[in-house]
Amino acid sequence: MTRRSRRNHSPAFKARVALAAVKGERTLAELAEHFDVHPNQIQDWKKQLVTKAANVFGAGMVEAATQEQVQQKLHAKIGQWTMEKDFLAHALGHGR
Repeated sequence: MTRRSRRNHSPAFKARVALAAVKGERTLAELAEHFDVHPNQIQDWKKQLVTKAANVFGAGMVEAATQEQVQQKLHAKIGQWTMEKDFLAHALGHGR
């Protein structure tokens, strides 16, 4: 029996296989034969999908909050620079 070279599967393929395993319509052996992947690999992908599923819905909220904080800091900085510009323009006599 010859060894097969190491294969790298795309995230989309892994998700498709893991979702098929979660559905439970086929056995691991049937899925392994259908997708040409070892059953242990399917179990690993299924476990990863189940354990990280909450991150799919929670990560977007954290990212949005972080972007909101960055935006607020940038707006504050713009306001500070505007005040400084106006102060300097007035001090130099350009504001008359």
